[in-house]
Amino acid sequence: MTRLLIAGGGPAGAAAACGLARAGARVTVLERSVGPTDKICGDFLSVEAQHYLARLGLDPAALGGQAIGQVRLVRGAHVVQAALPFRGLGLSRRVLDEALLHHAAALGAEVRRGETVPRLSPEIRFLATGKHDLHAAGRVLSSAPEPLVGFKTYFRLAPEQMEALAGAVEVILFADGYAGLQPVEGGRANLCLLVHRDRLARIGGSWAALLDDLRASSPHLHARLAGAAPLLARPLTIARVPYGFLHTPAPSETVFRLGDQACVTPSFSGDGMAIALHSAALAVRCHLAGHPPQHYHQHLRRDVAGPMRRAGTIQLLGRGTIGQALLFQALRLWPGLIRRIATATRIAAPAWLDG
Repeated sequence: MTRLLIAGGGPAGAAAACGLARAGARVTVLERSVGPTDKICGDFLSVEAQHYLARLGLDPAALGGQAIGQVRLVRGAHVVQAALPFRGLGLSRRVLDEALLHHAAALGAEVRRGETVPRLSPEIRFLATGKHDLHAAGRVLSSAPEPLVGFKTYFRLAPEQMEALAGAVEVILFADGYAGLQPVEGGRANLCLLVHRDRLARIGGSWAALLDDLRASSPHLHARLAGAAPLLARPLTIARVPYGFLHTPAPSETVFRLGDQACVTPSFSGDGMAIALHSAALAVRCHLAGHPPQHYHQHLRRDVAGPMRRAGTIQLLGRGTIGQALLFQALRLWPGLIRRIATATRIAAPAWLDG
């Protein structure tokens, strides 16, 4: 039996390893990190993401995932709140990724840590290196990535602020960007944000200056972070993310691209974790059925193109001043739109998932 190589041990790669190993395949995961690592994306798990994890045999709530049933949209001193159409969970990638890799190993997969894959080779059957490009991987972008810079860090909030945040994800709008604040395991809060690089340059380019600037412009964020203790020495950062990228397969395609190597959904209202796990489940299903990668990619495009397009529209509105004003006013008048947006930007679990 040929050994299958998976480049990348994040959620998509590790989930694919679990599915393949459980089906009796010989599989090896090549993961660049040597141990538990914080990752910049993916601390929110929708009900679809939880469904895929449960199918693999993992319970994210048992890993410490914090229940999230409300979303708050914040602009200046104003707040709109609505219930999500599902119960989400806040769980860090540090915990989830390790749990998935350990689970894959327990199912029989070989997990090799500290393995950097510099280029795409013929031996690699599944490509799941996240937002890291590989030489000769052939990821073709239809346009240049937007000039946005992402940050992520964790805080220990003051007790009264953590209590106020409990059960909710807060989306905080500001000029040239937005932030997200939510609880995760261990009594921590995850703060992530996306900002235009021009604004970052205007205030000096440092994280400390940016955080001070945002707190000065957002009474809500200022209150949330009052008395908070930062838990990382420096934030995680990322730039030039190709939001909206969706891989177009060639007839000669030889590799199953998973997660961000297949598609990068906009972060404002997208559901990257569910898409990553969906891509893994679909790729495993196609491989075991004898279908080529081209068949898988065509199927994946049909599944994710609509939700990604709608998420891109919402992200565009959420970044600009005029769009933010229109979006916020619409949601103040019709709070139920939040539920509709959350539903419209997510992929539906396929009928075969429980088959």
